[in-house]
Amino acid sequence: MDKSQLEKIKLKLQAELESTQQKINDYTELCKPIAPENAIGRVSRMDAINNKSVVEAALREVKQKMQQLQLMQTKTEDEDFGSCFKCKQIIPFGRLIIRPHSKFCVNCAQ
Repeated sequence: MDKSQLEKIKLKLQAELESTQQKINDYTELCKPIAPENAIGRVSRMDAINNKSVVEAALREVKQKMQQLQLMQTKTEDEDFGSCFKCKQIIPFGRLIIRPHSKFCVNCAQ
């Protein structure tokens, strides 16, 4: 991987980190408890509780993505950055641009 590609990946990683942090903040706000004294009706309350569960699942996924992004950001200076963690083959540049937190090539990720 040449220096210009590495620089593009670093910029993409930074942008993804910022975007993911914003999602974490948004989902955390949406996950706040639903107060029982709010007069929203029984069906609406059940719907709100269901929506809260969906948002909590999304929050868990986004937090996991954040951890992967942070890990990859620390690895950008490593000599073997851009290599699959499993087979050690080079991960294509296009995959790293689309999914900068990829630790595996397409074949090993399946």
